[in-house]
Amino acid sequence: MFGLMQDRPLMISSIITHAARQHAKSEVVSKNIDGSIARSTYDAIERRARRLAKALIALGISAEDRVATIALNSCRHLELYYAISGTGAICHTINPRLAPDDVAYVVSHATDRIIFVDPVFAPLVAAVAPRIAATVRAIVIIGSAAEMPALALPPGMDLLCYEDLIAAADDNYVWPEFDERSAASLCYTSGTTGRPKGVLYSHRSTLLHALAVNVGDVIGIRAVDRILPVVPMFHVNAWGIPYSAPMAGASIIMPGRHLDGASIAALLNTEKVTISCGVPTVWLGLLQHLRASGERIDTVRRLTVGGSAVPRSMTEAFETEYGVELGQGWGMTEMSPVGTYCQPNAANADLTGDALLRLKEKQGRALWGVEMRIIDAEGAALPWDGLAFGLLQVRGPWVCSAYFGDAPDSALDAEGWFSTGDIATIDPDGFMEITDRAKDVIKSGGEWISSVQLENIAVGHPDVAEAAIIAARHPKWDERPLLILTAKPGHEIDRASVMDIFDGKIATWWKPDDVLVLPELPHTATGKVHKMILRDTYKDYLVK
Repeated sequence: MFGLMQDRPLMISSIITHAARQHAKSEVVSKNIDGSIARSTYDAIERRARRLAKALIALGISAEDRVATIALNSCRHLELYYAISGTGAICHTINPRLAPDDVAYVVSHATDRIIFVDPVFAPLVAAVAPRIAATVRAIVIIGSAAEMPALALPPGMDLLCYEDLIAAADDNYVWPEFDERSAASLCYTSGTTGRPKGVLYSHRSTLLHALAVNVGDVIGIRAVDRILPVVPMFHVNAWGIPYSAPMAGASIIMPGRHLDGASIAALLNTEKVTISCGVPTVWLGLLQHLRASGERIDTVRRLTVGGSAVPRSMTEAFETEYGVELGQGWGMTEMSPVGTYCQPNAANADLTGDALLRLKEKQGRALWGVEMRIIDAEGAALPWDGLAFGLLQVRGPWVCSAYFGDAPDSALDAEGWFSTGDIATIDPDGFMEITDRAKDVIKSGGEWISSVQLENIAVGHPDVAEAAIIAARHPKWDERPLLILTAKPGHEIDRASVMDIFDGKIATWWKPDDVLVLPELPHTATGKVHKMILRDTYKDYLVK
């Protein structure tokens, strides 16, 4: 016997329709490239998205066609999110920080039909246009006629203006309903260990993920919030914020191109932001600016952090100096992306001081909908005792089952688990902690050393801006940790002082063998430290 409930498909279009009706006056604010501010509302966004949907259909876009965007966070990019998926087509967000060769690859692999491009990225499109001419029929510049660049394109590839397309269409469009398992958006991994891989999200998975992100123990977005997603919309859908914020009715503040500490602080204050989301390097820059300038961010109640481990020193600084909660989450492109979030539960609700800070160093508990386990080298499940560590596996309704173009379920094992590539522990209360990426773990004399733990300690030093630990070859121990640092602006690194910070915090044999100071560290297209480059460059540093 089935329940007697209405069976309505979970459609992405239902989010923006709800926001337009129930939260029509909530704002979507964009900081433009020239520094000016554009303001819209969910009501206006939804109406323009319907006009854009009609324009897409007039351009010959139909269900399952891939339509790409190369764009910053903005009102117009939000319109594209809903217009493309709402018609049944697939919104393919492309990271403009990828190398041109990788951009050409993902466009061709996805067989994109149209690419919507911010004017600032027009040179990138011009560079790859001859290599994508086989599939791409048009380039649409996301702007007005006055913003149209001079762009030489191959024969058969049209150059169109975004605002002209919207002006030529009306909003007499009814969002269609179809199978909720239909593909909605496509995002490629950053490709640091090979070609980028496509992860294809569905309408169903996207809505379930947005609901899970909105619960109180995760980001906990409310209608009265004003949320600033520093994480870009071209990277795993800005952690789902373009869906979860309209679902809750919260206003969205789009930061544009400038993400330095001063620019972020100004936007947090002028727009009275209450929640913001970004990677640790962004919040490190903000913290340095606040300390140097004496500014406050008094409207902000929470900064959500992901992308890499959050050092205790950063959490402590924001909470004690500025009264801002720092909440750490974990996930990956293959998980839509959020899988865990670190908030105390009944077992540790009374923790204070160092014990609470230690808990917040962990990546947290699984969201409802996500199962996780750790396994050993033979595939046997390991205990949740906070001591055993192994390969982290996950499964759930917003977890990837196969990469785009591959056979169904080819990314899963026989029991339906997806291997994340992370090495982790899980404690008895369900709190998971990443100790390393499988490719980054240091095996010294047959014993494992956690690069993540060492990096978190190192960035607690007052002179250190960024830190990376890599495995360097060693004639006796096979591998030993090499600490690579950059200094904060105006600071100098004293190697002995940095080495001393590890004393009493780790086993003595975990201590790095040497410290190397660089002007800057290389970063991936998603803003993480590019350890593959560091390993390739300095793997023989200790033996030489």
